[in-house]
Formats: sequence, C-alpha cells, structure tokens
Amino acid sequence: MKRILVIHTGGTISMQEDKETGEVNTSSRHPLEEISTVLKGRVEIEDDILFYLPSPHIRPDHMLKLGRYVHEKMAERNYDGVVITHGTDTLEETAYFLDLFLQTRKPVVVTGAMRSSNEIGSDGLYNLLSAVRVASCDEALDKGVLVVMNDEIHTAKNVTKTSTSNVATFQSPQYGPIGITTKTDVFFHHKMTRHESYPIQRIGKRVSLIKAYAGMDGDLIDAVRESSVDGLIIEALGQGNLPPETMEALKKTIQEGIPVVLVSRCYQGTVQDTYGYPGGGRQLRDMGIIFANGVTGPKARIKLMVALEMTTNRTELEHMFS
Repeated sequence: MKRILVIHTGGTISMQEDKETGEVNTSSRHPLEEISTVLKGRVEIEDDILFYLPSPHIRPDHMLKLGRYVHEKMAERNYDGVVITHGTDTLEETAYFLDLFLQTRKPVVVTGAMRSSNEIGSDGLYNLLSAVRVASCDEALDKGVLVVMNDEIHTAKNVTKTSTSNVATFQSPQYGPIGITTKTDVFFHHKMTRHESYPIQRIGKRVSLIKAYAGMDGDLIDAVRESSVDGLIIEALGQGNLPPETMEALKKTIQEGIPVVLVSRCYQGTVQDTYGYPGGGRQLRDMGIIFANGVTGPKARIKLMVALEMTTNRTELEHMFS
C-alpha cells in the first residue's frame, strides 16, 4: 500500500460558498473528509495543514517554507509521494518554485479547485483524488513537480492558468499535458528531457515584473530601478523586442549591475535575437539582457529570485535561463 502525504495550504479547494450572498471564503470543512473512504484499502494518507491562505496571499517565503516542510516530512517518514493543495491564482508559481527547489525523485503533485467545496459542480474532491492517484503512480517518479487538474497532468514549468473561472483553466500552451487520468488509470505519454534544482537556503531577493506595451518609454523601468530591486523581468513584445524609448533606461539598469531577463508577452514561442532595429532583440542581447527560454513572466521572476541566491554572475545566470 502506498503512503501519501497531503499538505494543505488553503485556497478555493478548502473554501465554501455562502448560499445567501454567493461570497466564497475560508471554511472549517476539511477538503479531505470524503477522500479517505474512496481510497480505503489502496492508499494510506497522512494529511497536514501548513497554511490556510488564499493563494493571492502566498509569498515566496511561504513557498520556501513549504519546500522545507516537504523535505522535513520526507526525511521523517518514507512517503511514496506528496500532494499539495493550493489556491489556483498563484498555484503555477508555487509549483514552479518547488520544482526548482525540491531535491527528491519521488512524485510531488500540486492541485486545487476552481469551485468551492459546496458549489454545484465542485471540482476539488475529484482533483484531489486524481492528484493522490498520480502521486501513488510509479511512472510519476523523476518527473519533477506535477500539476494535476481536470483529468490532466502538467509539468510545473509549462502549466499556466488560462481562464479566470473555467474548470479547465490549467493548460500548457504549446506543450500540452504530459499525461491524463481516468477513473481507473494514470497514463503518461511524454517524458521529461531535463530537470534542474537549486538547494537554496533563503529567498529574499526583490525582483520586479514589467509588461511591455506600444508606446512604452523608460519611466517605468527607471522607477523600478530606483526602488532598489535586485533583478527585473520584462515581458517583451513578439520574439523579444521593445520600443526604442526604453533603451536608455535599460542601459542604466544594466550598468548598475541589475540583471534584466527577457520573456515574451506571447503565450507561445520563445524569445530570440532576430531583429536588429533599435529596440530589437539583437540590440537587447548585445546590451547584456538575458533571454529566458520557455517560461512565462511570473515564472521567470521566481527563477531569477532563486538564481540570485546562487550567483550574480551574468554568464552563469544566462546559462541557468538557457
């Protein structure tokens, strides 16, 4: 019998809807109440509540505390896998942080719900059941942190929330899920080709995120630089281009030793140094801006926060983002 640790951190999966007002808020009802009966005789479950927070309240220091807690619990007892319940708004960021931080081959699965436990069509219990089944699956070994929602298995690196309220919100644009779940089976149809992890001890660097837009100048970049940040992520236009009016502010930022990492505001494709005009990707790379491969702006921010705890060397940072 597999032994699975379930760690609860809060979110809609542990909330209830007020039937009079329609407001969804925290609840004393435990989201695991019904799952033990469903899995009786097949999986031994131990559950803990670490936080009771809506996911917009989750900070990087909470993510680090969660990661350390997983390590501590797995050192105390020989669990076969871990499931973490989490609110959906920042679920992808926590999952990606854990993917970068955790030092384990065993399955770690993050799940949540789009509808509270007493809403019509609630998806929390089913997602939790699916997550436990994936965490109990031998094929889930060595795949990094996984996100299981709506019968699909996604990697923490590629998954993102695509809809504000649809239960099928979690998707991996361009890549797709690496597996699916049914009522009786777990199927993986893709393999991980690469996985990285960084054993950091703290996460205290300040990294800001800016989205580019038509007509953008350098004022916002200047304001961020003057706020004493340790790093900057920019969601650039297209393949990795910016309006020319931002160039002077970017030069000052780089000259002050603040690493700037570029991703695209497009949800598919990667940034490339294709265009040579002022503000084009070629000029940005020549300036010393780091091009990130295959991550969104929020995830690039998480990665830079982790990376800066390891090094501030531009060459090493560029290698970590390649």
